[in-house]
Amino acid sequence: MWILFRQGFGASSLSIWVLLIFWFNMKPISFAGCFLQMFVMNTFLPMESSTFLVMAYDRYVAICHPLRYPSIITDQFVINAAIFIVLRNLLATLPTPVLAARLDYCANNVVENCICANISVAKLSCGDIRLNKLYQFVSVWCLLGSDLVLILLSYCFILRAVTRLQSGGAATKALSTCGSHLILILFFYTLLLVFIFTNKAGKKVPSEVPILLNVLHHLIPPALNPIVYGVRTQEIKYGIIKLLKYQK
Repeated sequence: MWILFRQGFGASSLSIWVLLIFWFNMKPISFAGCFLQMFVMNTFLPMESSTFLVMAYDRYVAICHPLRYPSIITDQFVINAAIFIVLRNLLATLPTPVLAARLDYCANNVVENCICANISVAKLSCGDIRLNKLYQFVSVWCLLGSDLVLILLSYCFILRAVTRLQSGGAATKALSTCGSHLILILFFYTLLLVFIFTNKAGKKVPSEVPILLNVLHHLIPPALNPIVYGVRTQEIKYGIIKLLKYQK
C-alpha cells in the first residue's frame, strides 16, 4: 500500500509537471517552489528504496520463518516501519534543499533539467558547491546503498532456505512469491546506478542523457508497479481477461 502511495505521488508530481511544460509552456517556477520540489523528489526516492527493504524482510520472514510470521509481521510492525521510513528519509534529505538555498544565485536562472534536481540547481550558483555534491553523494550511498546491501543479504538467506527444501514444488512456489519484488528492484536500482555513473562521467556523456535517465527513473518503476503486481494478482488477471473477452 505504501509503495503504491509513494510511487503514485512521486511519479504523478513529476508527470504533471512535465506535461504542464509541454502543453502550456509553464517552464517558470518560483524560488521557493523549486526547493520544495527538490525536497519532495529527494524524499520520496529513498522512501521507495526503504519500502523495498521492508518488503524483502517480509519475504525473508515468510520463507525462512513461516511459523513465526504472524507474530513478527504484525500491524504494529507495519506502523513502526512506516514511521521509521518517513522520519529517516525526511531528516536525511532535509539538508539537501537547505544547502542549495544557502548558495548565492547571481547569474543564469535556467535549470538544465525538467525538475529542480539538486546538482542542476546548484550549478547555477556563483559559489562553491562542493559541499552540496559531497552531501548528495554521502546521503545517496548511505540511504540507498545500505538498503540495497540489506535487500541482497535477505535474498541470500532466502536462497539458502529455498535450496534446503526437499520438495521442488515448494521451492518454486517460494521463489515465485519474490518474483514481482525482484523485477521492481531490478528496474529501480539498475536505472539508479546508470544515472549515477552517467552523472559521474561528466562531459563524456551528452547533458541530455542524465536528464532523460532522471525522468525515466521516476516514471518507469512506478509505471511497472501496477502492471507487475496486477498481473500476478489472480482477481485482477481474471478481470482483465474478462474485460478483453467482453470487448471482442
